[in-house]
Amino acid sequence: MAIKVLNSGLLTSVQDLGRPGYFHLGIPVSGAMDRYAMRAANLLVGNEESAAGLEAVFVGPQLAFEEDTVIAVTGADMPVRIDGEIQPGWTALPVKAGQVLSFDFLTAGARIYIAVAGGIDVPVALGSRSTYPIGALGGFKGRAIARDDELPVGRPTVRATSRRSVPDDLRRANPVPVELRILPGLYDHRVTKASLDRFFEEEWKVAPEADRMGYRFRGGTPLEFNEREQPFGAGSDPSNIVDSCYPYGSVQVPGGTEPIILHRDAVSGGGYFMIGTVISADMDLIGQLQPNTPARFRRVTMEQALEARHACAAMLDRLRKALQ
Repeated sequence: MAIKVLNSGLLTSVQDLGRPGYFHLGIPVSGAMDRYAMRAANLLVGNEESAAGLEAVFVGPQLAFEEDTVIAVTGADMPVRIDGEIQPGWTALPVKAGQVLSFDFLTAGARIYIAVAGGIDVPVALGSRSTYPIGALGGFKGRAIARDDELPVGRPTVRATSRRSVPDDLRRANPVPVELRILPGLYDHRVTKASLDRFFEEEWKVAPEADRMGYRFRGGTPLEFNEREQPFGAGSDPSNIVDSCYPYGSVQVPGGTEPIILHRDAVSGGGYFMIGTVISADMDLIGQLQPNTPARFRRVTMEQALEARHACAAMLDRLRKALQ
């Protein structure tokens, strides 16, 4: 079975849960920006949670199906249509051979996830089918999908049940303004205490430069650095450091002016200091932020970060049970 791409939408790519284990070689984790939504879509159609689907940002694709199947669309609020008829999101939908999936305009969030029973069956690259376009790795020919592509689909291992739906209380909302929790550290000692406190008190906004590599924020007061003599190997700007590793979710602030949260396709190291790291429980939220969305950063402890991670794991367990 294959899916014919009639219109690619915007930056629509094949993604799964990513390829961890190669960051030390400079290869990012990639995978879905909103992993919860990707998991939910796969569970709805009877796939393994790690199966490959499609991620589209802002504008959905138009797809034609060669055979009868079951699909699901989760994530951002983008009205779903099959042969022009409006359909519910977060629901397993039957599709007949020859029918066409399309989308209306986005109303909330940023990214949708499309799962099809059997999963998108592109070759596995370093343990994942995720697309890393900068490295032309994985996905469909190492790039975003394009018009007239034919996406291969695997054979379902179980019979998908159509019309199953994710309960409302298990659908992630897109809050505005958003609060992103940060565990300070690594290099936060490079800025003054007053400046660091102000960073967590002010409101910021998502900048237009927001993609799979990272999200930039604007609108806050520039950071003030503690004076020091720059060490050998660091640049002249006070935000420069001798090159260091960048953890997934780390927050770098080049020049001390505009924080950048490094996301799924980000580089693994560089020469800017990091004020802290966004906790894992909040990384999915970032993938659903539109430009100009107001946001605040909240300082948390390691214990609070672990509590939030446990809460996310519990929510995922409830999702699995609801869709058994």
